[in-house]
Amino acid sequence: MKTILSVKDLCKTYIVNKRQNNVLKNVSFEISEGEMVAVMGPSGSGKSTLLYSVSGMDNITAGTVEFDGRDIGKMKKRELARLRLLDMGFVFQQMLMLKNLTIIDNIILPACQANNGRKRKERVEAGERLMHKLGIIDVADNDINEVSGGQLQRACICRSMINDPKMIFADEPTGALNSSASNEVMSELNRINSEGTTIMLVTHDVKVAAKCSRVMYIVDGDICGEYNLERYSENSNLRERERCLANWLMEFGW
Repeated sequence: MKTILSVKDLCKTYIVNKRQNNVLKNVSFEISEGEMVAVMGPSGSGKSTLLYSVSGMDNITAGTVEFDGRDIGKMKKRELARLRLLDMGFVFQQMLMLKNLTIIDNIILPACQANNGRKRKERVEAGERLMHKLGIIDVADNDINEVSGGQLQRACICRSMINDPKMIFADEPTGALNSSASNEVMSELNRINSEGTTIMLVTHDVKVAAKCSRVMYIVDGDICGEYNLERYSENSNLRERERCLANWLMEFGW
């Protein structure tokens, strides 16, 4: 299977009060097309920093990050921004949307920025198709403060998919949701993954990670273990997956 993300000896260092803070230390891993990989670890372990670094949202200090065969560390800012816009999708815990736009207009905004020749009607139709798939078409013309948290996060997933990305990066996508909305959002991410989109997500929730095909555990900026699961499906024994994963995490003091 083709490797879509290759990370070798990645280091990320911040200078705080003239002191070096080594957040990531020689991190290396690969993610293949079609995988759904979770990153877990204690607070302050470097989970989000890792996600931001490998997706080009943050500069790296040392090492290499190749996305779909391209070294993002050697890209100019405009080239990297274009890569993120067209080939990557992003979902965050904080559901960042523009308050002066409707849900559908927020969703199609990246398509407008892509400026790929599609007319507004075509962009709207693409957004509506995604909203139909995620079961939120009835709130297309609502303002962002007129929908539930689960609906808003599903709209964020629609936005991340509007340019048909090769990979989605999600930072605690269910962190601000109740259990019911969290299950809905994970169901949609699993469906998207089953259709071929690669996903890397940061989570502290065992129930979320158990629905991924692989879990990487990071402590003090270093990946100290990986746990492989079969691809999750509706027929999977979720409780057994959660139990096995929780037992594995306990080995690291989770």
